[in-house]
Amino acid sequence: MVKVQVMGPGCAKCNETAKIVQEAITETGVQAEFEKVSDFAEIARMGVFTTPAVAVNGAIKIVGKVPKKADVIAWLK
Repeated sequence: MVKVQVMGPGCAKCNETAKIVQEAITETGVQAEFEKVSDFAEIARMGVFTTPAVAVNGAIKIVGKVPKKADVIAWLK
């Protein structure tokens, strides 16, 4: 199972990122655990200081911008 974390306080870009990630999970059919991380202290512990950010299995994939769905799909495979 893939663990996907979307980090951000809930701003428009963070919400868009979460939507794109959830759509990618659905489209690929990958078994994934989705988590939205909004606690700034936890986000900082992961080494992220600009949001939105996405981590897959603990590896940061993108920081500070909304990912393209095609990129998220590639990360999930």
